[in-house]
Amino acid sequence: MAEITAAAVKALREITDLPMMTCKKALVQADGDQDKAIAILKEEVGKVREKRAENVTNEGFIFSKVKDDGSEAVLVEVLCESAPVATGQDLANFGAQLTEQLMNGPGAANAEELLAQPAPGTDQTLQEIFDSIVNKIREKIVVNRITKQAGPVAPYVHHNGKIAVLFQASGEKPDFDVMRDVAMHIAAMKPTVCTEADVDPATVKAAREELTAEAKASGKPDNIIDKIVDGRMKNFYVEQGVLVTQPFAKDDSKTVSQALAEKGLTAESFTLWVLGG
Repeated sequence: MAEITAAAVKALREITDLPMMTCKKALVQADGDQDKAIAILKEEVGKVREKRAENVTNEGFIFSKVKDDGSEAVLVEVLCESAPVATGQDLANFGAQLTEQLMNGPGAANAEELLAQPAPGTDQTLQEIFDSIVNKIREKIVVNRITKQAGPVAPYVHHNGKIAVLFQASGEKPDFDVMRDVAMHIAAMKPTVCTEADVDPATVKAAREELTAEAKASGKPDNIIDKIVDGRMKNFYVEQGVLVTQPFAKDDSKTVSQALAEKGLTAESFTLWVLGG
């Protein structure tokens, strides 16, 4: 049996970033051959995945990246088993690589396609980086979902990484400060749709008919019934979770729509993620 030196273990650890004892065990099994040891360690990833396949991933972090001019932004959600891993440096570094590649690479329809691409600044794929992290941490980790949004767009990720928003608006000169405030509003208030036009037309029609019937039954003059119904429909839209009709969280004397209009902006769409949702 070949002698396993401290230098050989250290060299393997520098390549794999795995614990010293794990590296030594692989070298012993490989009779000191570094390439064989690396292959053995790679095989270990599959064993870890198989062993922990049924484990629950209730923790994780949502990573974001936005171009300096707000023309594009991305979100990537990574799930794991434990809070220390979710907020650890390994996952933070990996999240930065994922968002960098999604932003500047050829694009990806799903996490699997993204993982097959190169890891920025390395000679490895993102999948290889991912495998090394799983092998090192030894718990179930999942790159769960990805998205890329055209701008003008403003992102917001809550400090715990469990709620994230991309908010898109249109206007001649986007004000990203108010757009980020709206993104924070979305994270806090969790609207269901962006504008009135996004509400199911059948639901809107039924509500308007009901309010019209109530106004007529109360004896209101026909010439003001439409105005009464229009006023009451504002409450209906708030109840339906329409973003633009909600009182603005930063200043509830105005609606979100009014806050945006003051800056020459119109809400277009938003993406709201809650971890694991």
